[in-house]
Amino acid sequence: MKQKMKAAFLLYVATLLLITAIRPWNMDYHFMGGHLNLTLFSDYRYVLHDGAARFIYLFFGNIIWFVPFGYYIVAYKRKSLMTVIIMGFALSLLIEITQFVLGTGVSEIDDLILNTFGCFIGGIAACIRPIEKSA
Repeated sequence: MKQKMKAAFLLYVATLLLITAIRPWNMDYHFMGGHLNLTLFSDYRYVLHDGAARFIYLFFGNIIWFVPFGYYIVAYKRKSLMTVIIMGFALSLLIEITQFVLGTGVSEIDDLILNTFGCFIGGIAACIRPIEKSA
């Protein structure tokens, strides 16, 4: 069971990096220069003009995609919530830097906050409902 969870976690992380940082479907824009946005939640007002669905996808998607990371780190690696926050922030920072370097997206402070919050929620969920140990 432990090996299956580790394999599933590695597949999840690979998928997360693929959809957030590498974005192979967006190859035309790779290496054209990244964009950086350090103003908190400034782009969300523009996204709202595109409709609520886009806002919900971007805002809550940034949180939801990182919940499994936090859950796994607490439930299976037995790390503290503070460690989850640090690791989640580091993973999100890696993604944002990769987006900037590869030019695959806008590197935003919002994403760092929301992604880290998602890791925290996953860690809390693991504390509330821990994994049953198999005999």
